[in-house]
Amino acid sequence: MARSVLEDLQARLSATRQEIESEFETELAEQRERFRYTMHRGKVRFERDIRELQRRYRVGLVKYIVGAPLGFILSAPLIYGLIVPLVFLDAAVTLYQHVCFRIYGIPLVRRRDHIIVDRQHLAYLNGIEKLNCIYCGYANGLIAYVREIAGRTEQYWCPIKHARRAADPHDRVEAFVDYGDAEAYRENLREIRANLGDRTR
Repeated sequence: MARSVLEDLQARLSATRQEIESEFETELAEQRERFRYTMHRGKVRFERDIRELQRRYRVGLVKYIVGAPLGFILSAPLIYGLIVPLVFLDAAVTLYQHVCFRIYGIPLVRRRDHIIVDRQHLAYLNGIEKLNCIYCGYANGLIAYVREIAGRTEQYWCPIKHARRAADPHDRVEAFVDYGDAEAYRENLREIRANLGDRTR
């Protein structure tokens, strides 16, 4: 069967994404050199004089709190209260994939590829800013981790594109069959399920 226009567009989109990811890695390497830090066993190490320079930009805790708008302070419990459902979601989804993915034969999603907590090592951040960065790194990484697990589940059980395009679909949708194409669904379901390798790295 000839490739559809949509399939050609998706192939071009995938190639463009790979080019952008390659440029991104090159830019990261240049950034490491510019700000003089290295990665050692997954941890960031700044040169000593750079850490000392960063400390000069740190805002003290008292000044930071006193200078904060009242709305920021009053909304903090709402923001940090979300940690309870986030941790519950983390535990539930992790348990789900460790049980169900093993049954279905779907490769497990590695948390460390999505949940990255490293900004607290920046010397120009005070204690509250470091706590905020830990929280944001965990929360946003968790959502990415959950999205990948959900995407693999969708690819296994219902790899059919929607009738209309979502604002930001996960990249696994590209491999799904077209909405309404019953023949392609029955012919390609086994192959689509077989192609569930980790596409995040």
